[in-house]
Amino acid sequence: MKINEHLLVGPGPSPVPPNNSGQYRVTPGEIFYDFWFHEQLRLETLRAQRSKSTLSLILLTLDKETDVEPINMNEVLGVIRGKTRDTDISGFVNHKAICVLLPDTDETGAKEICAKLVNDNSRFSITTSSYPDHIFESLTKNGCVRPDAFPFELWDSGDLTGASRFKSLLKRGVDIVGSIIGILIFMPVMLITALAIKVTSPGPVIFSQIRLGKQGTPFTFYKFRSMYVNMDNQIHREYVQDFIKGNHAKINQGDAEKPLFKIKSDPRITRIGKFIRKTSIDELPQFFNVLKGDMSLVGPRPPLPYEAEKYQAWHLRRILEMKPGITGLWQVEGRSKTEWNDSVRLDIRYIRNWSLLFDLKILLRTVKEVLKCRGAM
Repeated sequence: MKINEHLLVGPGPSPVPPNNSGQYRVTPGEIFYDFWFHEQLRLETLRAQRSKSTLSLILLTLDKETDVEPINMNEVLGVIRGKTRDTDISGFVNHKAICVLLPDTDETGAKEICAKLVNDNSRFSITTSSYPDHIFESLTKNGCVRPDAFPFELWDSGDLTGASRFKSLLKRGVDIVGSIIGILIFMPVMLITALAIKVTSPGPVIFSQIRLGKQGTPFTFYKFRSMYVNMDNQIHREYVQDFIKGNHAKINQGDAEKPLFKIKSDPRITRIGKFIRKTSIDELPQFFNVLKGDMSLVGPRPPLPYEAEKYQAWHLRRILEMKPGITGLWQVEGRSKTEWNDSVRLDIRYIRNWSLLFDLKILLRTVKEVLKCRGAM
């Protein structure tokens, strides 16, 4: 929000956010505002991930304001702070909304605290949510992260600085240009592949599947079909579960020195399918996903809903913070020889350090890996 906006509904002194945003730090006794709130929320979610605890929040939004009975939001905030714990963090999200962050508090604890606030704030709509519990609950029930699973977009791109926003727009521009060039260059290969799939096995040429994009939003993911139609996915479900849980002895198709984490001799794969997987030709239709805006050229790979259900809280960063990509740091540095947690660390390292130059280096290394046909899934 802008500094000159009033945080009061009714008369009273208006608090002003600090001018030096770069040195601003939130403590339980301070007021925080839009950008600083999202930053504090991000930090608290990271702490919850590290400590494997639950972060809950209570959001109070004014929706029954009248001219006859104006509400002093500063007084409301004071009442809220008097009824919450010293370890809780509360402040203004905007001029009509107050949020309370409740570290190390589950849904039951949040509702108990919320019950103390309801009677004094009948003109507010009140929402409670818990991270990561409600996100995993949404994944289990709906196969995606529904928008109502958490009232805020974690790592919301709307809070980017001007320079970061420009970089994101530039990345999207590169994605559009790159996907168009990729489609034009590989169109002959795609046409030949489509014909080969069609004449060698019955079924559609393109395999479409629901995957999770940024913020857990579902989208239709495209690949050339490499399997026989109507095949059971139980083999892959069990493999993914063991891979994420770290049951490496069970799924390692190599040895201790040269591990290989992939499903070998998969009976579901067609003869043509083995070739297009080994050469990564099956991934070419994803240029259309990039052109649509569901994916980027470079980023973490988009997970299946039943894969994300098995995540630990810190694994969620790979789907909450950035669009998925056709290729990424895992594909060029780890691929099938990398354990699950290490592959997630590679994704997070990319997210924290991404730049257009970094993307270019990954794309060039991807070409090298594809030509070697090394570790393709």
